Amino acid sequence: MLISDKKVVSLVYELRKNTKEGEVVEALTDDRPLVFLYGSGNLLPKFEENISGLKEGDNFEFELKSEDAYGDVQTNAIVEVPRNIFVVDGQEDPNLLKVGNMIPMLDREGNRLNGQVKEIGDESVKMDFNHPMAGMDLYFTGKITDVREANEDELQHGHVHSSGSCEGCEDEDCMGKHNH
Repeated sequence: MLISDKKVVSLVYELRKNTKEGEVVEALTDDRPLVFLYGSGNLLPKFEENISGLKEGDNFEFELKSEDAYGDVQTNAIVEVPRNIFVVDGQEDPNLLKVGNMIPMLDREGNRLNGQVKEIGDESVKMDFNHPMAGMDLYFTGKITDVREANEDELQHGHVHSSGSCEGCEDEDCMGKHNH
């Protein structure tokens, strides 16, 4: 079966930073493959474009330039936030505010985003809300391990359900449709 819209694809890969010889950023293995619904908008469009038409057992190797991946580093995504927002029940968690930590946060509209602690001052914390791979070219080598038809729930919800349920799913609409 060939990879096309609305197929569930399983694959493994090694992701390197900037070039084929670059630092390994991520490696997925047969025991923990990436499993996704192709064409549902959950992956980078150029990633999907590069594996379109492949089938189980096919190998792939390609580069995504930063503009086709996570874009350039946006300076307006590096902001100072008041240090007191990290105080809970009158105390600041000393393990939370460390340079390099990724902290899940909400913006003013309630959207979830992750920020990396860059600097810690007396009154404020410099946070970087760029994607950790912004500004990087990405080099993928990998293999397609499975291609199958999506089931009705997966098609309806727009993502793959492991073991037939939405357990672990962060989609609130989806969570309400299943008894866990």
